[in-house]
Amino acid sequence: MELKSTANPIDSAGPVKQVLANLFYGWGYNFYRRENQLRADDLLIRGKLSELLGQCRAHAATLESQFRREHLPPPTREHPFPDATAVSAAQALERAVRKLETLETAIRNAAVPEMDRIHQRHRNERTTLEQLVAADGDLVLAVVNLRDGVLALTDGANAAAPLTQLLGAQDIQALWSRREQILSVLQ
Repeated sequence: MELKSTANPIDSAGPVKQVLANLFYGWGYNFYRRENQLRADDLLIRGKLSELLGQCRAHAATLESQFRREHLPPPTREHPFPDATAVSAAQALERAVRKLETLETAIRNAAVPEMDRIHQRHRNERTTLEQLVAADGDLVLAVVNLRDGVLALTDGANAAAPLTQLLGAQDIQALWSRREQILSVLQ
């Protein structure tokens, strides 16, 4: 995944602008530093991931409610207990919805290296953030494949097994653990 790079217009500035830039940087923030751009890109990517997983979750929840409506009618005198296979399929769909919700929450609330002056002296923040953005970019591809697979499911009765298989794929978990590993180096 390729991200757009913005050139710093202050680099080619005259002496007066450079003095103003030094005063501005004295307050501790540079909008054009690559690290700040990477930190913002990471937030944007995780926002998109959360949106994609939200679409998956909403579609899976729709499949679950459709399945429950069709296959788990209210109890009657003739059939006081629901069909056990329908209950297990509905529970599998419900577990898949919860797993998608858990993954969405984890991605939305994931940590990003904070901008700390002390740590900036002792670590290479740019390299870490570039690795983090690259890991998140790979995660986008896996989540898009997951979303496409989930949205392709149209029948709630036959959706439990493929949905569980899509969520059981180790692609997303492996990429997420790679992201966690990148951040664990910082602590």
